[in-house]
Amino acid sequence: MAVSGIAALRPGAHITSERESAMFETPFTIVGNIVTNPVRLRFGDQELFKFRVASNSRRRSAGGTWEPGNSLYVTVNCWGNLARGVSASLGKGDAVVVVGHLYTNEYEDKEGVRRSSVEVRATAVGPDLSRCSAKVELLPKAGGAGAAPDADQPVAPDGERPDTGDDDIDESEVAALEAEALPLSA
Repeated sequence: MAVSGIAALRPGAHITSERESAMFETPFTIVGNIVTNPVRLRFGDQELFKFRVASNSRRRSAGGTWEPGNSLYVTVNCWGNLARGVSASLGKGDAVVVVGHLYTNEYEDKEGVRRSSVEVRATAVGPDLSRCSAKVELLPKAGGAGAAPDADQPVAPDGERPDTGDDDIDESEVAALEAEALPLSA
């Protein structure tokens, strides 16, 4: 029976098969900022990189000014290769997009009080490119040298992605798409 990383680490956790756990997972995406200093932990040969993300909404008032809306805070857990990539790339204050599965982690604190927190087992994490820029570097394989090539993108011998000619953008098409775009507050 396959065991998911976090279930195996919590004492008394119900351990499910991969097939069973996939049936009941809640897909989730959050766009926000990393608000804590990330923490790296090791459990045997498993690496965990965790941090908190805040997503803050804003709404345009009747007077045209922006007003703060609700906030959502979640703990993000990154395992394995994702932990390696995120720990090398992102930190407190960075704007991120996180995709994963949402769950409630129930535990007892130091005083024995039962608590819970909303957490995401991340499957993908990246910078929010609407608020920053990034340079992509391929991670070396976990056990050895060399870059792990992306299946959809050819990689040149020096590790750089070759020019595919996709940079030829018709400016009139871009202008037409921008004219059709809805405002974020719609």
